[in-house]
Amino acid sequence: QVQPVESGGGSVQAGRSLRLSCEVPERTNSNWAVGWFRQAAGKEREFVAALNWSGQETAYADAVKGRFTISKDNAQNTLYLQMHSLKPEDTAVYYCAVTTVLAAVVDSRWYRYWGQGTQVTVSS
Repeated sequence: QVQPVESGGGSVQAGRSLRLSCEVPERTNSNWAVGWFRQAAGKEREFVAALNWSGQETAYADAVKGRFTISKDNAQNTLYLQMHSLKPEDTAVYYCAVTTVLAAVVDSRWYRYWGQGTQVTVSS
């Protein structure tokens, strides 16, 4: 069973930064692509960012491009989402996910394993 575990959520004011972490099982870390998604209250889950298996290819949603950065530390088996210049519209539960596909995919249907989510709240 592959169970990613997110951490690092919280409440911040607009304009501030947060870094989310996601610990992934060691056997998935180096070979599989990973991603972050979010779901705001009353809305559908949406893609945020993805990273391919080698860490060389990234993809971002237009809403976060230039503000968020996805990365991973293979030695720590950890995936990160660094978020800068946060806006109230970034408020959501953020999920990390792991896919057996090697590329940085944006479609959530390709992701097989999901974390439980961590809440991010941005106040104006």
